Amino acid sequence: MKEMICIVCPNGCRMEVEESDGRILVRGNRCKRGEEFVRSELTCPMRTVCSTVRTAFPEAPALPVRVSAPIPKDQIFPVMHAIHEVYLTRRVARGETVIRDVLGLGVDVIATSGILIPKQ
Repeated sequence: MKEMICIVCPNGCRMEVEESDGRILVRGNRCKRGEEFVRSELTCPMRTVCSTVRTAFPEAPALPVRVSAPIPKDQIFPVMHAIHEVYLTRRVARGETVIRDVLGLGVDVIATSGILIPKQ
């Protein structure tokens, strides 16, 4: 038996999880999303990544970025390594792609700020 706390909604349900004969039994969830969360966490946990990339611009030496969709949890460190390798020498707008299809995961790394675009 495992105990898990759901992070999907504000309830933060404490759930008891039991795996037996390939079946997953969940108790303690107040809504359907809790059970879905447990199944996802046990089969293919996904996470989002937020970080920064280096830039060539003294007024903004780092630009905040994030992945455009959740990635498999076991790919966090490889994605972070790919992000660390970026050195932007061009100005990008908020929402613009910084790394397209990072590591072939079907997810882009996008800028989350427009600090590199001069104000007019």
